[in-house]
Formats: sequence, C-alpha cells, structure tokens
Amino acid sequence: MDTTKSNLDNFICDIATMSRRQIEREINRFDGRFKLDFSTDYLKTQSLDKLRHILLAAAVQQKFGNHC
Repeated sequence: MDTTKSNLDNFICDIATMSRRQIEREINRFDGRFKLDFSTDYLKTQSLDKLRHILLAAAVQQKFGNHC
C-alpha cells in the first residue's frame, strides 16, 4: 500500500469531519512554504466546502507541490 496515498486519504477524511471553526483555525495557523493571508471577515463569508478546499489545496501543495 502507498503510505503517501494512505496519509492523504486520512487527511482528507480529517478535513471532512472538521467543524468550520477548526478549519478556520487551521487555515490561520497554516505554516507552510507560502503564507495563507485570508482575513477573518473573508473566511466568514466563504462556505464550509470552500474553506475545506482551501485547506486541502494548501496542504497538498505543501506536501506534494513539486511532485504532482
């Protein structure tokens, strides 16, 4: 089994079960090769699905950025 795929699958499941508050906190605390610079007001206007997408995209880019 591909461990990387398994880790990604687990992370996707984790994001899917996070509350809006948890996702906003993770986006604000994201510490990657690039900065996520979203204001609190902006995050509050986005749907939960959009926030999940932002967090997942940032995490995937951070982990697999040059390998996709």
